[in-house]
Amino acid sequence: MSKFKILASALTAAILAIGTSTANAEGMSYGTTTGVAPKAKADIVDTAVGAGQFTTLAKALTAAGLIDTLKGKGPFTVFAPTDAAFAKIPTAQLNALLADKAALVKVLTYHVVPGEIVAADVKAGPLKTVEGASLNVTTSSMGVKVNDANVIKTDVIASNGVIHVIDTVVVPN
Repeated sequence: MSKFKILASALTAAILAIGTSTANAEGMSYGTTTGVAPKAKADIVDTAVGAGQFTTLAKALTAAGLIDTLKGKGPFTVFAPTDAAFAKIPTAQLNALLADKAALVKVLTYHVVPGEIVAADVKAGPLKTVEGASLNVTTSSMGVKVNDANVIKTDVIASNGVIHVIDTVVVPN
């Protein structure tokens, strides 16, 4: 499998994992001091689809051809933007992105990190993505940010990784 396919798979898996497990649907989070999260039965894609707040992300993953990748073995960490995050992008700009597969893959894989990183293990600093560039993670008493996006929910556990919900779509330079 090519490096690109592996990275794309990691991004898709991480992004789609948000929200279908019963515990996560009830708003619980699973950070642990050991960095080991309990395993869910649904993969990242099915978890995200089941959450109901990632329809634009699911549409983008389908357009980019990343669904099978994110349903793969993993593990992946996905910083998943909600529908409200995608709504911040002007309609014409979002439609243009959805129509440009190469650009879309680049943006989506920028939201995926290889491996499983639960909230308890998050540290400030650069975090290399599947896309190749790094996200800038900052932590404070106000919470965690990746680039300009606020992490609004952590540790949505899927069978092949973990999803952290963010309020803004992040774009590589």
